[in-house]
Amino acid sequence: VERSRGLGDVYKRQLLIGATLSAGTVLAIAALGLLINEKAGIVNLGAEGMMLCAAIAGFATVVHTGNTWLGFAAGMAAGAVLAAIFGVLVIWLNTNQYATGLALSLFGVGFSAFAGISYVQAKLPELPKYAIPVLGDVPLLGPALFRQHPLVYLTMLLVAGLIWFLYRSRAGLVLRSVGESPESAHALGYPVRRIRLAAVVVGGALCGLAGAYISTVYTPLWVEGMVAGRGWIALALTTFATWRPARVLLGAYLFGGVTMLQFHLQATGVQVASQLLSMLPYVATIVVLALISRNPAWIRINMPASLGKPFYPGS
Repeated sequence: VERSRGLGDVYKRQLLIGATLSAGTVLAIAALGLLINEKAGIVNLGAEGMMLCAAIAGFATVVHTGNTWLGFAAGMAAGAVLAAIFGVLVIWLNTNQYATGLALSLFGVGFSAFAGISYVQAKLPELPKYAIPVLGDVPLLGPALFRQHPLVYLTMLLVAGLIWFLYRSRAGLVLRSVGESPESAHALGYPVRRIRLAAVVVGGALCGLAGAYISTVYTPLWVEGMVAGRGWIALALTTFATWRPARVLLGAYLFGGVTMLQFHLQATGVQVASQLLSMLPYVATIVVLALISRNPAWIRINMPASLGKPFYPGS
């Protein structure tokens, strides 16, 4: 009996670690997309709406094609298109970034609910089982760390690639200069508006990838509002990570662990109302932001100087 209990505890820990990686991947992909936006000086509050539209686009694509990777592509395309519309409005027409982002988020919530009506009862084909040879069979950690969807590992590579791009490449330096001082970048001959639009579109595509991952892999179904605030958490995560890609990944796993902890506590029989446990990720977000805001000078040092500020080439 004792041995079976011990094996059960080990299995629960494996599930918790594996679920944390999967949940953190959603937040990491979306937050990295928003990080690229903000490095260029653009704040996009429409992540929630883009992720929802991408979720239904990816889900519908997989329903009709049976190919998860095509679903990812459809989600990225949906996110990129919505981000491009947002970019044209705020970069060329100089609409308010915050109001336009909120409008995009509200539009995404409503449009995804309308477009997804006929897919509520639809079922996806069963996902294949993934495992890294040899490592997937390692006791204890193997099933938790090395039997994840390939996108989990691609996200880690994306972080490494983004670090190199931002801090080791000329294009990354130009992108950061646009976020710090668009006037200076414009004076040097760089097309500030086009660079910002490109950053917004890439960021939207990554938010779309995160949304498609939710509906096709993380919870393979379609339910209205299934993103459930993850877009807002990803937005807060960029500030929590002080606009550093590696910290975004660590923070995503932290918030992913908090999200999964509620289910782990319920499975272990903790006598706490499920509503209180469901609040944990959002309470953690508020607490972290409150702690960070106690040192505004530290935020100013790391924050792109032109974040949220419009740029007028003619001025």
